[in-house]
Amino acid sequence: MKDERIKLVHGGGGEAMHGLLSVLLKKISKRKVPGGIGLDELDDAATIPFGDEQIVFTTDSFVVKPVFFPGGDIGKLAMCGTINDLSVMGAKPIAISSAFVIGEGFSMENLKKIVASMDKVSRETDTPIITGDTKVVEGDIGIIVNTAGLGTTRKAIPDSGLKPGDRIIVNGPVGDHGIAVMAHREGIRFETCLKSDCAPLWPLIKKILKYEISAMKDPTRGGLASALNEMARKAKVEVVIDEESIPVRKEVLAASEMLGIDPLTVANEGKVLIGVSERDAEKVLRTIKKSRYGRGARIIGEVKKKGGGRVILRTSVGGERILEAPAGDPVPRVC
Repeated sequence: MKDERIKLVHGGGGEAMHGLLSVLLKKISKRKVPGGIGLDELDDAATIPFGDEQIVFTTDSFVVKPVFFPGGDIGKLAMCGTINDLSVMGAKPIAISSAFVIGEGFSMENLKKIVASMDKVSRETDTPIITGDTKVVEGDIGIIVNTAGLGTTRKAIPDSGLKPGDRIIVNGPVGDHGIAVMAHREGIRFETCLKSDCAPLWPLIKKILKYEISAMKDPTRGGLASALNEMARKAKVEVVIDEESIPVRKEVLAASEMLGIDPLTVANEGKVLIGVSERDAEKVLRTIKKSRYGRGARIIGEVKKKGGGRVILRTSVGGERILEAPAGDPVPRVC
């Protein structure tokens, strides 16, 4: 039998990655603790019941290239990514672990800058880095960073909880991170400096947990399109999105048109999709807009009905089309 090979698209957060995971998960017998969320749910984090609380646990590896980019670096990205995975589950981040795999010859000064970036996010979110590991290998691999995080919550918010009538909110312009990293990597210049949206979202999310939040997800690899489709599929609902309501910067639109990619499939690292009841939607929107990471927030759509598990995009010209999940992120190695 032919031995298949792993391709970049398998790590792109889209349908190809889900196909790979479906194969790998069959090899794992125990995929969750009793009463918790685990690998079967493929959520942003797992949960472990512990008395009246739930411990929320997540892990992620970061291979962004280049390691320094407008708006951040691999250290900031790793901290924000893990903190955000905890936050969208409704969990307060309480601790982070960090592991480095460093190629021999990597700059010591750059390593110090990366660690300093991690410390800055740690202080901003009051989330200590409490353990870690470092390995050095031969070859010019640069640096790979793994972070794992622990959080706590009384009740986890899964990404599968959308209900008919819910409104969908995004906290600002989409596509910034993937396009900023790609443009920096390829030497593409804009009239203004486009920066990654990389940011820790716990300070924003903790202020809306008192409202009726049905589901949350951070649209990283595969972008808005992948995240919305995953939420709709898991909840078995039809989500209708208004294209004109989706905030996208003109630089992102221009670069996407030039490269022939859809900005809705490009990775974000400081965005959250929120499903909230119609009753609380405007309150949540007003609250988010007061945050430094939510000033561009908008209601972009709503959950229409049970069944289907699909996303419909109402286009700017008045038509409708199915917004499909991408096979993978069109811009590789951005996280």
